[in-house]
Amino acid sequence: MTISSAGLRQALDQLAELRQGDATVDDSLQRAVTSADALFGADGTALLLLDRDQSLRSVTVSDRRMRTLEDLEIEHGEGPCIDAFDFKQVVSVEDLAAERRWPRFSPAAVADGLSAVLASPIPHSEDGLGVLAVCAATPHPWQAADHQALAAFTDLAALLILKAMQATERGRLAGELQGALRSRVVIEQAKGVLIGRHGLTARQAFERLRGQARDQRRALSEVAAAVVAAAQRG
Repeated sequence: MTISSAGLRQALDQLAELRQGDATVDDSLQRAVTSADALFGADGTALLLLDRDQSLRSVTVSDRRMRTLEDLEIEHGEGPCIDAFDFKQVVSVEDLAAERRWPRFSPAAVADGLSAVLASPIPHSEDGLGVLAVCAATPHPWQAADHQALAAFTDLAALLILKAMQATERGRLAGELQGALRSRVVIEQAKGVLIGRHGLTARQAFERLRGQARDQRRALSEVAAAVVAAAQRG
């Protein structure tokens, strides 16, 4: 499916109307992923946001297979949504069966009915809040226009989320996002400690923290705070 400028403008106008309307946050986000399905001719769209442990969790999906996307990326610690979030850029894969960037994620995703993914980070200040991903059940050759359209679509979706965070009466989603942003600070500090001590990459440092949290059955933010406190004590 080729994205037309008129189709993109219509989708963006619909999202802009949601910003000004009285629809609930959940309804607005659901309409956003439904609009993405129609715009990109996708078999499913997922909007994933950070949780307090800095994992990407689906808050709204248009198809049950998008839950698979979240589960497999968390299980294997790799995938297009993680890369889009970490590198702050649109990530595309036309055929997961032939993809080598994610050797554990790709075959598992294909087995669960996913074939092509286009993922864009949801911006927030210098960091991000999550990822919007459109998927296809068969190989799909994403075009440059698809990348540009998804980036524009994601920017406007981010405004819907920020509206929820800034509302006078914040709901569950806003509270969870605020908690995720607070925990990010100490987790980033702990990652810096591990990178400096052990020469790890940012992803390796994060996985070490997450592994410790899982082994100790503690919250990731608690483990990160302990790492930072130990470093400050010398």
